[in-house]
Parts: sequence; C-alpha cells; structure tokens
Amino acid sequence: MRRPVVLYIAATLDGYIARENGEIDWLYEVEEEGDNGYSEFYQTIDTVLMGNKTYEHTFELADQFPYSDKKCYVFSRSEKELNPYVTFVTEDVPGFVEKLKEQEGSKIWIVGGAEILDVLLKRKLVDEFIIAFTPTILGKGKPLFKGDNPELKLSLTETKRFGQIVQHHYVVKE
Repeated sequence: MRRPVVLYIAATLDGYIARENGEIDWLYEVEEEGDNGYSEFYQTIDTVLMGNKTYEHTFELADQFPYSDKKCYVFSRSEKELNPYVTFVTEDVPGFVEKLKEQEGSKIWIVGGAEILDVLLKRKLVDEFIIAFTPTILGKGKPLFKGDNPELKLSLTETKRFGQIVQHHYVVKE
C-alpha cells in the first residue's frame, strides 16, 4: 500500500494561507481550543515535506526545529547550510515524492508552502486534505490553491470544531 501524502494546514475563510508578505499573524488572533488537534495529527505522520521559504519561516516561529523527531525533507533550488534534522532535496519534487510514497512508513505531511502543494496537486500526489478554516477574511494574500489544478473528487470523512476554527478532513476518491 502506498503511503498517503496529507496536506494539514490552516486557511482563512476566503482561502488564504498567509498575507502577501508571508505573515500569519491572523492565525494567532483566532479563539482556539487546545492545540486544535495538532498533537493527534502529528502522531499519524513520520515524514515532513516543506519548501525552503517554509523551512526558513519555522525559525521565526520557534526557538528550535519543531520536527526533529520526524524525517524532514526541504525542497530547495540551492545548497543550504547543514542541519542535522533536515535533508535538503534539489531534485524533481513529484519524482521524489513518488519514491517516498513507495517506501515503508506512515503518512507524509506537506507542511508548506504553496509552491510545493501546487506542484504535487498538479501531479495528483496529494491523498488527504485536513484544512482548518479560521473565521477571517483577508481579501488578499497567498492562496491555498493556485489555478489550473486537475479536478479531484473528495470525500468528507470528518469535521471538527476547535473554538472558532472548523477543521475539515477530506480523502481523495479513487
């Protein structure tokens, strides 16, 4: 069985994942409950994927690397300073993810960003979407989904409420 690739992310009600400048301050202004299911989700994965901008942003949000207990791949177009918790990948994103899906293990989490998600969506490599919608309308920013994606049929498997956040879990239909 192929390992599923999961998008687990927060978005505004109008579908943005960040302001135009990359800020996510709006996310911290929302009344939430506990960790919004993060810990429970985090236990289901063993691999983390992210783009270089998301990787760099993690150090603005946390004092130490938050995914040190998972296998972490960062896609980058250039060589980076070594990090003991990260493998930097410069090869083709879809090809690399196809190989990962065939390996033994549990779920693969797309942490971000929008570029990585877009490439994987266009190749139909995302199997699950767990999206936490906040009661915020930004009007502009970095959209969760870019245009010209293939049509995907989804099945809603679960909806949870965490304070003012509503999380929907969808699985791609085969």
